[in-house]
Amino acid sequence: MTDELANRRLKAGKLPPDLLARFLSDLGPPNEKRLLLGPGVGEDAAFVSFGSTTLIAKSDPITFATDRIGWYAIQVNANDIAASGGTPKWFLGTLLLPENEPASTARDIFRQLNEAASELGITLIGGHTEITVGLPRPIIAGTMLGEAAPSETVKTSSASEGDDVILTSGISIEGTAIIARESKEALLAAGMPENEIARAAEFLDLPGISIVNAARIATSTGNVTAMHDPTEGGLAGALDELARASNTGIEINADKVHIYPETNAICAALELDPWGLIASGALLITSKPGGSSSIIEALSNSDIPASVIGKITHPELGLVRTQNGETAPLPTFERDEIARLYSQ
Repeated sequence: MTDELANRRLKAGKLPPDLLARFLSDLGPPNEKRLLLGPGVGEDAAFVSFGSTTLIAKSDPITFATDRIGWYAIQVNANDIAASGGTPKWFLGTLLLPENEPASTARDIFRQLNEAASELGITLIGGHTEITVGLPRPIIAGTMLGEAAPSETVKTSSASEGDDVILTSGISIEGTAIIARESKEALLAAGMPENEIARAAEFLDLPGISIVNAARIATSTGNVTAMHDPTEGGLAGALDELARASNTGIEINADKVHIYPETNAICAALELDPWGLIASGALLITSKPGGSSSIIEALSNSDIPASVIGKITHPELGLVRTQNGETAPLPTFERDEIARLYSQ
């Protein structure tokens, strides 16, 4: 019998959600009674009960960015702990370096890890380092551990029909910064002004890719039903994961989704779609309609912009986007736009 998967070739980026769901279903039920939330499409982290506290665990690699990858690794893993309602506390990193890489690269990455950990109050507790044959660039994979009171944990799968969908900041902050840093010459050749590229390169820090503070503020209101951290796959991918996890549909008003001018300029220059571009720095929040205003107000009081961009709907309605008065299916992307760009 022919194995249909042997003929399906994978491209750079996340494992497609249909395959991930299929492979996870083959794992069978967990045999650990304290596991409160295990692997699932769209879930940001795992939850393990320790009685009066819940351990939250997350693993994520940094594969696209070569600049500040140690800093990135802490930030993106901390984001997923925060989006699960927890406080990120402990980090383990696995650093893989190419053969003949200068030793100063390892030193710099260690310094970046320490810098980001200090910013967020995280302790580096271990990991592994290795020089790896055939690797074209440094790669770091991290595991972040955090904790929360059992009543404070938040699942991606807890959104329900009628909830508002809230988005903080704007989309594709991370993708904007990476491309500005890694592809300056291509952007200049496409006619993008150098000062605009420089502003985009600073998006790592301003508006920034961390959503730890935004998640903490939102959960403190008591009105959050679900949260999700848009990363690889962009806003469109994150909405799809949210809908899959919660078994719902989603209706989005595209005119309410903020896209930064620098992001639009980069995407126009390189023929990318910002809806499918890696998007750390934004946070998706769902809330019962009566609680949305308190979440947005609390975020605004800390200078974090946020707005209601849509509604959770019945699953039969699917995922749709209304733009300029016209409604169509939400765009889908076979892989993140940044993966498509760097695979060309």
